[in-house]
Amino acid sequence: MIRMADELWQQLNRDLRMRRESRTFFVRALSLFIVLGLAGCNASVRRSGIPAGAQAALQTAIDDIDAGRYDKLYQEASDEWRSQSSSEESNATLQRMRDKLGRARTRTQQTAREEQTSTAPVAGHSVSVIYQTTFDRGEGIETFTLIEHGGRWALAKYYVSSSGAR
Repeated sequence: MIRMADELWQQLNRDLRMRRESRTFFVRALSLFIVLGLAGCNASVRRSGIPAGAQAALQTAIDDIDAGRYDKLYQEASDEWRSQSSSEESNATLQRMRDKLGRARTRTQQTAREEQTSTAPVAGHSVSVIYQTTFDRGEGIETFTLIEHGGRWALAKYYVSSSGAR
């Protein structure tokens, strides 16, 4: 009887050890998946979800707006941009905005959304990027929309919303 109790005790200890090992494996595996998942999320945050070509075109457009190179911006913009106004009208609008708000001092990206659509606001493969922007004379929201045609990204729309722009 003592022998039988001893065997049962040993079997119970083996079962408990296996359960602990199994639980440990499960916890470690779950931890690994969480870490890998978070690493994947962080990687996409760093890239901001903007295709490289769109990011380059966006940065060029921002640099041109900040430097007052409105003619260059107009020439490199998409057909959608140029169909909305003439070069002179586009330049005048951008200059009025600069006169009212001043130069952009800081931009903080709020969202970036990539879309493939056949409808407005811009049909086709597009990226819209929204910034919270501090200007010399106020705060505002800048929205840049870029579109891809034939592998080339170009500015299609630019909009500033600010109480100081009225």
